[in-house]
Amino acid sequence: MNDPKQLLGIKGASETSSIWKLRIQLMKPITWIPLIWGVICGAAASGNFEWTFSNVLASLACMLMSGPLLAGYTQTINDFFDKEIDAINEPNRPIPSGKISIKDVKIQIWVLLIAGLIVAFLLDLYAKHSFPSVLLLALGGSFVSYIYSAPPLKLKQNGWLGNYALGASYIALPWWAGQALFGKLTIVTAILTLAYSLSGLGIAVINDFKSVEGDSKLGLNSLPVVFGIKNASRISAGLIDIFQLAMVVVLVIIGQHLASVILVLLVIPQITFQDMWLLRDPLKFDVKYQASAQPFLITGMLVTALAIGHSFLVA
Repeated sequence: MNDPKQLLGIKGASETSSIWKLRIQLMKPITWIPLIWGVICGAAASGNFEWTFSNVLASLACMLMSGPLLAGYTQTINDFFDKEIDAINEPNRPIPSGKISIKDVKIQIWVLLIAGLIVAFLLDLYAKHSFPSVLLLALGGSFVSYIYSAPPLKLKQNGWLGNYALGASYIALPWWAGQALFGKLTIVTAILTLAYSLSGLGIAVINDFKSVEGDSKLGLNSLPVVFGIKNASRISAGLIDIFQLAMVVVLVIIGQHLASVILVLLVIPQITFQDMWLLRDPLKFDVKYQASAQPFLITGMLVTALAIGHSFLVA
């Protein structure tokens, strides 16, 4: 019987010997959702998306590139370089458990990367770009994914820098890809999404709680290791809330008052769930908090994107 946790790549999953289930577990499908949503937000922010058959297919291809392929590549390469940490924190993961060979893992990394870049190239052809913007975004995101996990840079060794790189990869990059595919990516919207990615930094901190023991032993300065569990949970909540509220101010400035009110209303339940789960016991309730609060976060992203799409920022 399939264990949903195993198929989604969630901690605490039962073990399996199926090579394909192991491959899927390495790709952590649960992490694809924000990237797929980011593409939707970018398409909305472009102000040019039309519900044609070809546009829907192109958007699905962009979601495939951002989620299963390049996010799958990111998660697989992260597991490859984190096998010593996982041997402490999650010994039943595919690599430290020995259920999948290093050769198979390397093949998976290359297949996902190359497939993702091919799809990006085809999307530029579809959009008739004179400048291969989607391909360059895919290359840039893949490079960030590599230096996030791989030595000597291994950005995840620094809690602030690593988590921001992760947050930007999950919010800004797919947004940019969706917007570049259907419209024009402006400097202003690029800066706004990078600022929005600071709330993604707060989300990334939550993923560090489950790895505190291994990170501490191997000298990785994640925020929970540096500041302690309680303080890191406060930092996480603060970043998530403050930079969404900063977007509220931006929406007011550009005249999108209804969107700003809706965004405030979406932040309120997030703060409630932070008090219920994140700030009380992030080690125990991290998954429950994310399942409860993140739908409001990503809905707020779409509200912001739609507002940008109807403002002068896309002109």
